[in-house]
Amino acid sequence: MENSNNMTAERSLEIIRESIERSQRTITKNSALSLIWWGVCVIIFALLIAYLWKNYGGPAWNVLWAVMWGVGYIGERLIGKHKEPVPTNFVSKTIGQVWDTLGIFIGSMGVIFGLIGCGILPEMSVKMSLPDAHLYINITSIISLCFGIVSTITGFVLKNRIVQICGYFAGVGGFFFALHYPWAEQLYVMAVVAFVGLVIPGLVIRSQNKN
Repeated sequence: MENSNNMTAERSLEIIRESIERSQRTITKNSALSLIWWGVCVIIFALLIAYLWKNYGGPAWNVLWAVMWGVGYIGERLIGKHKEPVPTNFVSKTIGQVWDTLGIFIGSMGVIFGLIGCGILPEMSVKMSLPDAHLYINITSIISLCFGIVSTITGFVLKNRIVQICGYFAGVGGFFFALHYPWAEQLYVMAVVAFVGLVIPGLVIRSQNKN
C-alpha cells in the first residue's frame, strides 16, 4: 500500500511537471506574433510621436500612446483567435500578473506625468547644489527598465533564453541611453527598446516554430 501511495504521488508530480512544461512550450509558441505585433506598434507610434513632437506642437502628441494601446489591443484580440488554447495554471497566471503589473505601473506614471504636463499637478523637481540645477525623472528610462525586468522574468518563467537576454539588454540599454537624449529623441530609444525586447524575440520564436 505504501509503495502504491508513493507511486501515486510521484505520478501526480510528473503530471504537474508535464503540464507546466506543456504550458511553457505553448505560451512561448503563441507569443511570437504578439511580440512582433506589439513591438511594431511601439516602433511606429514612437517614431510618429517623435516626428509630430519636433515639428507640430510639442509633447502633447504623447496622447497618441493611448491610441496605440487601443490599436494594439484590437490586433491582439485578432491574433488571439488563432492561438492554441492554454489551460489556466501557475505559468499562465504568473505571466499575466507580471505584465498586468507593468501595465498598471506604466499607466499610473503616464497619468501622473500627463497631469504634471497639463499643470494640474506641480512639477516634481529637487534643487541640487547648483542654483539652477534640478533632479528630474526620466520616464523613458523608467519605462525601459521596468519593461526589461518584466520581460526577463517572463523569460525565466517560460525557460526561454532569447526572451531573457533580449529583455535584459533592452531594459538596461534603454535605461542608460535614454538618460543621454532630451525629450523627443528619447522616443528613438523607445523604438530601439521595442525592437530588441519584442520584435527580435518574436522573430526568433516564430522561426523556431516553423522548424
